[in-house]
Amino acid sequence: MIKKYYLIPLVIVGMIGGIPIHSFAQKDIQKKLQTQFIMVKDGGKIELPAGTFTLAKSLWMDNRKNVTIVGKGMGKTILSFKGQKEGAEGIKVTNGQNIVIENLTVQDTKGDAIKVQNTNGITFRKVKTEWTGKPKKSNGAYGLYPVMCKNVLIEHCEAKGASDAGIYVGQSQDIIVRYSKAEFNVAGIEIENSLRADVYENVATNNTGGVLVFDLPDLVQKKGGFVRVFKNKIFNNNYKNFAPKGNIVGKVPPGTGVIILATSNVEIFNNEIINNRTLGTGIISYHMTEIPIKDSSYYPYPTKINIHDNVYKRMNRKATFKGRFGKMFYFKLKFGKKVPHIIYDGILDAKIKDTAGKLKPKYAICIRNNQANGNPLFASIDAENGFKNIVRDTQGFDCSRDRLDEAKVKFK
Repeated sequence: MIKKYYLIPLVIVGMIGGIPIHSFAQKDIQKKLQTQFIMVKDGGKIELPAGTFTLAKSLWMDNRKNVTIVGKGMGKTILSFKGQKEGAEGIKVTNGQNIVIENLTVQDTKGDAIKVQNTNGITFRKVKTEWTGKPKKSNGAYGLYPVMCKNVLIEHCEAKGASDAGIYVGQSQDIIVRYSKAEFNVAGIEIENSLRADVYENVATNNTGGVLVFDLPDLVQKKGGFVRVFKNKIFNNNYKNFAPKGNIVGKVPPGTGVIILATSNVEIFNNEIINNRTLGTGIISYHMTEIPIKDSSYYPYPTKINIHDNVYKRMNRKATFKGRFGKMFYFKLKFGKKVPHIIYDGILDAKIKDTAGKLKPKYAICIRNNQANGNPLFASIDAENGFKNIVRDTQGFDCSRDRLDEAKVKFK
């Protein structure tokens, strides 16, 4: 009898010459799969059955339209890249249109698990990316990684163990991330330099940081925003930061629920943000990173922020002592165990201040109708003046903003 480890079935629709290959030896899997990724025609489907497939090289598909890559389910169809020898990604899709990836797991890639670039219309559905074993800095950076894409839908997915972000959308437009789970990543879910994104009904737990909304310099797409984060469960994001040295997320302190970094037009509402030890929600200028800004077109300040109707809870304990933020809390802010749920660094753009030295109403940070346990709800820490005038109530921030529009994802 041939052991199952040496003969694994594979069924693919849309193969060379239209003839399906039903089974082949494990050693041939790499060649057969890569052939199908290269040769699949527009409108075709690549079907993977249940089983674990060990691959040594990336699978790459370029310039295809209306293609579906589908397995038999998360945990049932597993593409394992443990010991990967060539390429960085597990699956890489470039220059596509209307691509669907669903019902499969990608494990232990050398770099990113699934990267999709320059694609209009990408759906990840019931896809799991993970690095098995204990989270560590040698894990790949990103789990699900659409970048420079339009019309992105991520739903019913899971991401675990990424040394940067488990679910990441960068330099993209028109995005929905929903019904997904991210845990034991440095960043659970990250929206970076992206426009018009809805992140809702997800679970982010046991990460270093739960949800990050970032704008960074030196990227092609500038000034992301119009991001809504709502109806998520963001809790117990207290895992140690295991990002490689020099990575921007390496500055995220363990115990972070949500950070808005230098992004404008962001609305955070109806979330449960619970037991994140250091920050429930942080509103932060890029100047707080202490990294020099060389990009003259980059805007480093968060403005037009609306945080409302969230539930905040935390255990009555001190913030982490890890990283610059942890040390700042301990030595400069001296919050002790009464760490505020929402912290604003108070660094303002002088060009948009009013005569009282506050942001003009058009650019205001608004905080209203949030529920908090015994800890203070809010502090503006006046970081640009050496923390001299810390404001510990929301009186100057009790305002309202127009609600952001729903993100609309379209597929051609």
